[in-house]
Amino acid sequence: MSILSIATTKPAATSADSLLVPVTPGRGKKVTVHAEGVTSAQGAKIAAALQAVGATGKAGEVTPIPAPAGFKAASVVGVGLGDRRKDTSGEQLRRAIGNAVRAANGKRKIAIALPDAELATVESVAIAARLAAYTFGEFKSEPTSPVTTIAICATDADARAVVERAETIGDAVAFTRDLINTPPNALAPADLAAAAREAVAELPVKVKVWDEKALEKDGCGGILGVGNGSSRPPRLVKMTYAPRGARAHLALVGKGVTFDTGGISIKPAANMDEMKADMSGAAAVIGAMRAIAALGLPIKVTGWVPAAENMPSGTAQRPGDVLTTYSGTTVEVLNTDAEGRLILADALGMAVEESPDLIVDIATLTGAQRIALGSRTAGVMANDDDAREQVVAAATTAGEAMWPMPLPEDLRASLDSATADIANIGDRLGGMLSAGVFLAEFIPEGQPWVHIDVAGPAYNEKAAYGYTPKGGTGAGVRAFVALAEDLIGE
Repeated sequence: MSILSIATTKPAATSADSLLVPVTPGRGKKVTVHAEGVTSAQGAKIAAALQAVGATGKAGEVTPIPAPAGFKAASVVGVGLGDRRKDTSGEQLRRAIGNAVRAANGKRKIAIALPDAELATVESVAIAARLAAYTFGEFKSEPTSPVTTIAICATDADARAVVERAETIGDAVAFTRDLINTPPNALAPADLAAAAREAVAELPVKVKVWDEKALEKDGCGGILGVGNGSSRPPRLVKMTYAPRGARAHLALVGKGVTFDTGGISIKPAANMDEMKADMSGAAAVIGAMRAIAALGLPIKVTGWVPAAENMPSGTAQRPGDVLTTYSGTTVEVLNTDAEGRLILADALGMAVEESPDLIVDIATLTGAQRIALGSRTAGVMANDDDAREQVVAAATTAGEAMWPMPLPEDLRASLDSATADIANIGDRLGGMLSAGVFLAEFIPEGQPWVHIDVAGPAYNEKAAYGYTPKGGTGAGVRAFVALAEDLIGE
């Protein structure tokens, strides 16, 4: 069911539990109302009431007040935008709207007055509102009470299409977040494969699933090796969206470790529950396939989801084991907790056979990513500088923080193995980069490829902020939609 809608009435005439009104700091201790469709007299009343309760208009501030006379909404909420001159990307606006929508949880309907009539502003407000309205309550005995209707006050005839696009992308991000937040006992590899089918059930996307027997037949030793320790066998999913007149071919590959104990090289107990999110890359690929197909973009997209559960048991792979991947490359497993790269190796080996214009893999791959870039910025590595810049630019356009990182040639020597073609870990220093160097081994020369490490941004273990909830974030989905649009020149 759609959450976003267009209200063609003026903000004051729009019925809602709350009307969100953008404000900025004014001179002295005053605030200035910036709201399309709100008259100067109405704005002055709102500003005076906000100032009376200490509102400043600083970025992210949320200040509720009783609605002045003449407004149909039950209350008005001042949404601080801060200095908009500094908001060149629209992210400050998105986070401010996100804060206000999250604060409105429990209300049935909210309306939002726009700070200006630009379509870019409509887009930023709509996507932020849709993402901020997300809640996950499937496993709670008491139902949650999220905002169910968000009306954007817009009179531009083109605004409706912009809002509908935001609804489509927001729906895909919500689906992605649901997958990430699902408890691991309810999301085995087979369940993730079923979710991929469900995500595109009514869309022109073909889905093929390899079970453990098919994986063995095709020589996918990386996926099988990681999944050997679990009673719930691994899967590989291929999702294909190939519309007529496709202008390019994009391949997306997502790490789908449905739960990661570390295997024999077991992780510490603290925070291990968060390892349900080790399939965030796979979830992002599934969500992106849903969004791109629903938008009907004229681009072929192939999504690859290798899925396994990494558990310790009598059948688990051991440190020192040697695996043979789909491409024939042998890998010495020195650490069973470096498992994501093993399942990606098989999927990348298959993806390159179709020679797409660009391959992008996304994975919660290394703790080193969080050490290097923190919890909100993904690391981006590539064998092609232009491709890396294109992905980072698309992410920036979408409001996702990514930063270009190198693939130093000198780190390849640290992956040398006396037993196999390559080892699955190298030097501890530069661990994010050496993981990328490992993956590069499975990409042939001349095939543009980009690797995104989202170990930090994929799961927010701290308090919600802006339009980002606690838990699964859906990192990567919006960036992939923007990348697909960029590849086709839209």
